[in-house]
Amino acid sequence: MYRKTFHIVSLGCAKNTVDSDSMSQLLVREGYRSVATPGRAELIIVNTCGFIGPAREESINTLRNISLKKRDGQILIAAGCLTQRYGTDVDRQVPGIDGILGTRRWMDIVQLADRLRERENLDPICHLTETATIGRDERDTVRASASGASAYLKIADGCRRQCAFCAIPFIKGPAVSRPMDAILNDARTLRDRGVRELVLIAQDTTDYGYDLGMKDGLAVLLEELTDVVPDIDWIRIMYAYPGRISSHLIDIMAAREQILPYIDLPLQHADPRTLKRMKRPANIDAVRKTISKTRDAMPGLALRTTFIVGYPGETDEEFQTLLDFVREMRFDRIGAFKFSFEPGTPAEALGDPVPDDVKEDRLNRLMSLQQDISLQINRTFIEQTLDVLAEGCDNGITVGRSYRDAPEIDGLVIAEGLAETGRMIRVRITGAMPYDLSGTLVKK
Repeated sequence: MYRKTFHIVSLGCAKNTVDSDSMSQLLVREGYRSVATPGRAELIIVNTCGFIGPAREESINTLRNISLKKRDGQILIAAGCLTQRYGTDVDRQVPGIDGILGTRRWMDIVQLADRLRERENLDPICHLTETATIGRDERDTVRASASGASAYLKIADGCRRQCAFCAIPFIKGPAVSRPMDAILNDARTLRDRGVRELVLIAQDTTDYGYDLGMKDGLAVLLEELTDVVPDIDWIRIMYAYPGRISSHLIDIMAAREQILPYIDLPLQHADPRTLKRMKRPANIDAVRKTISKTRDAMPGLALRTTFIVGYPGETDEEFQTLLDFVREMRFDRIGAFKFSFEPGTPAEALGDPVPDDVKEDRLNRLMSLQQDISLQINRTFIEQTLDVLAEGCDNGITVGRSYRDAPEIDGLVIAEGLAETGRMIRVRITGAMPYDLSGTLVKK
């Protein structure tokens, strides 16, 4: 173990990873050095997730495991969503935590670390705030997390939606957009570092700019981004909200070649009765029209969505409506989850009446249906040639992603032949699997 060294364990979503990388930037700037394993670090930070039950359990278990292995002189900080939501209750569950940092005060990591290293206080020092500070207190960090040639770029944080099942509004606070100049500067920096793909993230990307008084803020941001960094190959949009995909946004996406014909549109369900209990947009005909309009404007559009099964009150009929909708719409990608009961959310009053075995059966039926649809869609790409961002190669094989594949959550393209990692390559598709494509490199 060396002095002024740190190791960060980042749990949860890409938005959390961005916060972890921002904390790392601040620590390095102040003379700390990152090490690869917790055992070699003086300072261990676990950036937790507290969104749903399984994520909370993973966060608590990770903290406990690290706490049990702590040696004299090591400092353990619990940061992120779990601590923002539960505060010092986390310390009571995990003896051995030295400091607590909320998700809204990630930028205080250096001050907290320095105080703990000086042993100013033997009790956990808690840095939490109810005030969102995004865009105003970022300490000149690049609010992005890069892996290879791709980078998640955070454009906003928090959420003003009131979905009944979701704890994010009281973990993250209301939606706060980053100033456009800050986002554009980050994009330039990432471009200069060799990034080829920007993945725009927020709790709701289509709400960008609302709090800044902007109309159609995401469309405006995309226009500026494509003008400022025309040499970045791909710009991908994640976490769009139903009903917020405007005609202007569709037009910009269709007109600007850098913006991928890919939309992540988490719908959560397709039965209006379920959606009303979820406090989600329940006009499914409007969703159909938006999807049709977007597909017409962008032939080859890759559409990803997310569904929850087993929501309180979900009947067999309501679940069948969901299956019928999936069969009708033929999404390229689907993520599906069993409902997780969350105390403190508006859905708490509904309880958790759907038995777990019913949830599991519905999850399996939904994903089995989608697997067949995905395979059918993937087979339509056989004999086509796709642009692929190479992410790794070994034993004569290159692995990468096409425009249809967001990092970590979608499929891969597996190609015969070797290509340099981080380069855009051409692959002729020769085979299809439910989630992945295979092919051969095309020499330019």
